Amino acid sequence: MILDLNCDMGELEDARHEAALMEYVTSANIACGGHAGDEAAMERTARLAIARGVRIGAHPGYPDRANFGRVEMPMPAAAIERTVRRQIELLDAVVRSLGGRIVHVKPHGALYNVAVRNTEVARAIAGGVAAWDPRVTLYGLAGSPMLDVWRQMGMEVAAEAFADRRYEPDGTLRPRKFADALITDPREAAAQALRFAREGKAQTICVHGDTPGAVDILKACREALPYQ
Repeated sequence: MILDLNCDMGELEDARHEAALMEYVTSANIACGGHAGDEAAMERTARLAIARGVRIGAHPGYPDRANFGRVEMPMPAAAIERTVRRQIELLDAVVRSLGGRIVHVKPHGALYNVAVRNTEVARAIAGGVAAWDPRVTLYGLAGSPMLDVWRQMGMEVAAEAFADRRYEPDGTLRPRKFADALITDPREAAAQALRFAREGKAQTICVHGDTPGAVDILKACREALPYQ
C-alpha cells in the first residue's frame, strides 16, 4: 500500500505557507496561469519542489481568475484543449529552466469536476495534455468515468481521492457551496485518507493548499499514510 500525497500549489501569495505545505507532500500540482499563478509564482513553487525532491505536476484550469477556476465556463472542446496545452507549456518552460520536469497533470476546480461527468470535456483535457506530452500521468477522480475516457485515449492515469473534501453518495465531491464541503479537522481528514488507501481505490491523495489548516492536515495524512 504505497501512496502519493499531492497538493495544489502556486496559487497563493503566502510563500511561507506554501513552503510549509511542501514539507509534507510527495507531489505538487502547480497552477500555470489559468485560474491562478504567474511566472514568478511558478518559479518559486518549482524551486521549492525541486529542492525537496517533490514531483512536479501541472495544474491547468479554466482561464477565470475572478472565480479562481471554480465556476464552469461554456468553452468549446477545442478551446479547452488549447488552454490546457498552453498553460502546461508555460509551466514547462519555467520548470525546465530550473532543471526539473513535469511528470503529471491534474485539472483544477470546475474543469476537473465537469470532466468527471462530461466525456467531451474529459477528452479535450487529455487532448491538450497529449499534444504536449502523451507520456505524462493524468490525475482524476477515483471511480469516475473520466479515468476510463483517458485510459481509452491511451493515457496513463492515477486515481485520486481527497482527504479534505466530503463526498456525495454517487462518489462525486460535495459542491463547495455547501458549508460542510470541506474537512478541516486533521484527524478526520487523515482517517478518510487512510480509509481510501486501505480500500485500494486511489493511487494519490490530495489536500488543497487553501483549505483552512492545510499544513496540519497534510502533516496528519503524512503520518497516517505510507507514501513514496
